[in-house]
Amino acid sequence: MTRQMPRWLARSPIPLYRWGFGRLFGSRLMMLEHRGRTTGQRRYVVLEVVDREPESLIIVSGYGPSSQWYRNILATPDVRIWTGATKDVLARATPVPSSETPSLLESYRGRHRRAAKALGRTLDIPELIEDGPLPEDIATRLPLVRIDFGNELKS
Repeated sequence: MTRQMPRWLARSPIPLYRWGFGRLFGSRLMMLEHRGRTTGQRRYVVLEVVDREPESLIIVSGYGPSSQWYRNILATPDVRIWTGATKDVLARATPVPSSETPSLLESYRGRHRRAAKALGRTLDIPELIEDGPLPEDIATRLPLVRIDFGNELKS
C-alpha cells in the first residue's frame, strides 16, 4: 500500500518558491504550476527532478498516473516552472515514452541511491530499494514527464 506524504508537508515549499527562495532547495527540486483540468485554476506542486537534459527536466509522478498534477498536465501541457534561482519559466510537459522510463529510473537510482530507496519505501516499490532489474510495469507505476523549456532555463 502506498503511503502518502502529509499534504501540509508536501505543500510547505510552495510559498518559498513563489517568493523567490527556490534556491534554498537546490537543483533537485522544482515547483510546477499547472492548470486544473475542470476549473482551469492555477495549481502548484513541488516535485523531485529525476534527470536534467540540455533544455528539459525529467520528473516522476510518484503516486502514479492518478496523481492530480499528472492528470492535469495531460489535459493542459502548458506549464510554468521554478527551480533553483530561476522562476516563472514557460514550459511544456509531455509524458516520457514508456520505453525510456526504465533507463532513466535506473540512472536516477545509480546517482541518488538514498533518495531512490526512500522513494521505494514511501511508495512501496521494493525494486527501487534493492539492486537488480526494475519491474516491467515500472513505466505504468511511475510515469515520467519531460518538462521542455527551450533556452530559457540555465540553472
